[in-house]
Amino acid sequence: MESEYLMGGIMASLLGFVLLYRITAQKKATTSRGVARYEKLESSENGIDQAEKDNKPDVIIVGAGVAGSALAYTLGKDGRNVHVIERDLTEPDRIVGELLQPGGYLKLIELGLQDCVEDIDAQQVFGYALYKGGRSTKLSYPLQSFDSNVSGRSFHNGRFIQRMREKAASLTNVRLEQGTVTSLLEVNGTIKGVQYKTKTGQELAASAPLTIV
Repeated sequence: MESEYLMGGIMASLLGFVLLYRITAQKKATTSRGVARYEKLESSENGIDQAEKDNKPDVIIVGAGVAGSALAYTLGKDGRNVHVIERDLTEPDRIVGELLQPGGYLKLIELGLQDCVEDIDAQQVFGYALYKGGRSTKLSYPLQSFDSNVSGRSFHNGRFIQRMREKAASLTNVRLEQGTVTSLLEVNGTIKGVQYKTKTGQELAASAPLTIV
């Protein structure tokens, strides 16, 4: 009789130990999965993996037209790491902004981009001619106090943009990539970067403290 009680006690102890072990193991597994999910969220915030974070730029610029290219070059000269994403890096073939006023040329000089109007068959412009009823008159820009190279410039817009892109990409800390931005990445009301498709159709994410569209 005593042996039966002893055997029952041993079996109860063993069952209790097994049950305790299973509960503890389940808790550990749940905690482990929770930690794994947290680490995955930390290292892949909105699709941005850790490798991207380690190499992420200071600024993302969406679009490499006149403004985007000029800004990329200026920030790059300032020591910023810049990632420029442009939908189409081929030379634009459309008529737009074919005349750069003297004030615009002075701004190019200020930014160090004046050579972007060289070797693109740009023509100097010194003013306007007005025609009416068989008569004409000239209106010249007031450039008397400037050097002779300061004037307006007339050019093919696509060639000018390509030179601006080349100038920006000449800096080692400026990365120019062809891709289509599909959405902005937002966390708690703050833009953290962009989601985009590469030229080959691969979907990627890029993050930066500042995104300019």
